[in-house]
Amino acid sequence: MAHNEITLEDVLLSFRACAPIFNALGDKYRQDIVMLLAQDERLNVNQIAERMPLSRPAISHHLKVLLQADLITLERVSRENFYSLTLDTALADLRKLVEQAEVSCT
Repeated sequence: MAHNEITLEDVLLSFRACAPIFNALGDKYRQDIVMLLAQDERLNVNQIAERMPLSRPAISHHLKVLLQADLITLERVSRENFYSLTLDTALADLRKLVEQAEVSCT
């Protein structure tokens, strides 16, 4: 799409697509989980709980929000769930929003 074809409606749609990302990263504990996964690549709930002042159910809730925002993935190994950071889709959505906003909103 050429720059002059980007409408404010396009920007709004991009904002809406990024809303789950903003929601997920708006919480300091979820930010901490993202940073832990950036350091260690793959962790289970117990490993995360050892490093955070939260209960396992609270961590599970935060992981669910991060999963819904496509910021992390879940891999089941035997009876254990491992979480990994996957930012590609989120970063692409955020880049698109920034690019569209720079063209249409400035």
